[in-house]
Amino acid sequence: MKLLEEILQHNEQFVADKKYEEYATTKFPNKKMVILTCMDTRLLELLPKAINVSNGDVKIVKNAGALVSHPFGSIMRSLLIAVYQLQADEVLVIGHHDCGMSGMKADTVIDSMKKRGITEATLNTVNYSGVDVNAWLSGFDNVCDSVGHSVDIIKHHPFMPKDVPVHGLVISPETGKLDLVVNGYE
Repeated sequence: MKLLEEILQHNEQFVADKKYEEYATTKFPNKKMVILTCMDTRLLELLPKAINVSNGDVKIVKNAGALVSHPFGSIMRSLLIAVYQLQADEVLVIGHHDCGMSGMKADTVIDSMKKRGITEATLNTVNYSGVDVNAWLSGFDNVCDSVGHSVDIIKHHPFMPKDVPVHGLVISPETGKLDLVVNGYE
């Protein structure tokens, strides 16, 4: 059985058994917070447990590295929508130790792309169109600095209200311990 078939089969039973009822909530976060965090699989259940949030408590936006790489990209748009339309009053940026984006080199990613069929001509076209593929695919050297940088972009964004605290933390994917990088109340 292929993965998609497995998912659809499970979902059919999930709906038939009305297992969705225990997750009923509204689109507005109970704790009035939006979190930007990494898509790392180790954080899927660990992060909510480590910060005491449940279904319906917060909005969660995920990407590789918990990065705001462009002030007018989809990540920033999602954070602003959470604040302006979904009643989030605070923002948390939560990176993690041992992140795959830490020390990531664009050349490694590009080599993998080429092995999967992306041509040099395609890379040149994208670079020519104004996207610096090497910069776009590069990671960061220090997770605390990266979190601080994302906090700075969010906090100083021209559309972010000045009264919204933006916090920065780093979590251990092994223990769930949080390290404070930026206290948005200060």
